[in-house]
Amino acid sequence: MADTKREIERKYEAPDGGLPELTGVPGVATVADRGITHLDATYYDTADERLAASSVTLRRRTGGSDAGWHLKLPVGPGVRDEIRSPLTDALPGELAALVRSRVRDGELLPLVRLRSDRDVRHLLDSEGRLLAEVSTDSVRAERLTGAGGEVRWTEIEVELADDGDPAFLDKVDKRLRKAGVRPSRSASKLARALADTAPQRRRRPTSAVKKTETAGDLVLAYVREQRDAIVGLDPAVRQDAEDSVHSMRVATRRLRSTFKTFRNVLDRTVTDPVADELKWLAGELGVDRDREVLTERLTDTLAEVPAGLVRGPVKERMLAWSKAEHGGAKGRLAGVLDSRRYLTLLDTLDALIADPPLVDAAGKKPAKPVARAVKKDFRKVTGLVGRALELEPGTERDLALHEARKKAKRTRYAAEAADPVLGKPARKLTASMKDLQNLLGEHQDSVMARQTLRELSAVAHAAGENAFTYGLLHEREEQRALRAEAELPGLWGRIKGGASGL
Repeated sequence: MADTKREIERKYEAPDGGLPELTGVPGVATVADRGITHLDATYYDTADERLAASSVTLRRRTGGSDAGWHLKLPVGPGVRDEIRSPLTDALPGELAALVRSRVRDGELLPLVRLRSDRDVRHLLDSEGRLLAEVSTDSVRAERLTGAGGEVRWTEIEVELADDGDPAFLDKVDKRLRKAGVRPSRSASKLARALADTAPQRRRRPTSAVKKTETAGDLVLAYVREQRDAIVGLDPAVRQDAEDSVHSMRVATRRLRSTFKTFRNVLDRTVTDPVADELKWLAGELGVDRDREVLTERLTDTLAEVPAGLVRGPVKERMLAWSKAEHGGAKGRLAGVLDSRRYLTLLDTLDALIADPPLVDAAGKKPAKPVARAVKKDFRKVTGLVGRALELEPGTERDLALHEARKKAKRTRYAAEAADPVLGKPARKLTASMKDLQNLLGEHQDSVMARQTLRELSAVAHAAGENAFTYGLLHEREEQRALRAEAELPGLWGRIKGGASGL
């Protein structure tokens, strides 16, 4: 069984004089010598180093107190989540799944071996509590593939104690810098080993970020950003991390919307089939997200009902429904992420980015073709909202408002993509579409809540329970929908009045 540890650390070049004295660091009462540990780690990656390209490391390590398989996923600068699994000969299946979105059909190979002599010091406060672990690592790195060589270096690593205050690392940093110690030139040992042991022919110069010079540059940058988000969120979704499914679904929708909006930049004969696959993925991701939103909405509304009006085990039935739906959706989603269809979609996105299907407008300066595409989306929203406002309250209007919401979301994503070249007008449109999306989302959530309440009521009635409270909640949801509909004309009037800046 794997477990996860949040790792917050900083790395430094080791000076000739060794580790400076650290008892002067504020808060440190004792620097305890914990001796020398010998570590031997083999790092795995594909031949084209896909994990390293994403700052992901996968290793099998012996020695020390945490021998086993370690997968490190980047969280932010100097912060990684380390997922540990017991020492075995073969890569554990649960770790293999967490790198599948990056590895796909590639073979994981032993790429680099790192052997380190780690001299450990513990920084303790006046009560003997661990503040941070400081180690001086003498490293020997050996590339295991190709004609790579060997390299040695020594570095200092400062790792914050579990649940420690990250600000403490600033205090240690200040002391080290004052002693002449400088931050490491590499983010990790593996990154340094790969750079320093690579055959000369494989060394790649660092390239500057490409400027947005054409409409194609702008759209592809946004496409690449969303593709990276989907791939990067895959491990979190598999681990059922909070908000990960929602975030992955948003990235999927943004990408699909981009293909739909910017058909004047990317050839739709190529992107339309990809957009269809993204729609499928968003739908699979949405099953559990919709349950989560509904559960929170229904239980919050129930909590507002006076106790005397709650008849029967209403909350218990809601939570039982939610748990059953979640269990089925979680298993189904794991299957989706392991499916050939999903992995093929990721491969297709990579190929599209590597060889984009650009049309004539893609080579033009971005402002005009991008603004034209965004305006076209906004006109569609205008038509849909206008039609919905002409309808009487009821099922037909509900459907029309839902369609308007979907187009508002698409227009919002288009404006986000256009921000680098359209600036303030794009940001203003993004904000107004978000307001519209939120209001229409409140309405749609009410529609879905009422449908679920009718289903729960029928089940409760069949079980011999009092269904009164479900009817009460249904009425409250209907009133929430009517309030949203009443707010729409005023909000839409303000949006239309301020939409002339594009």
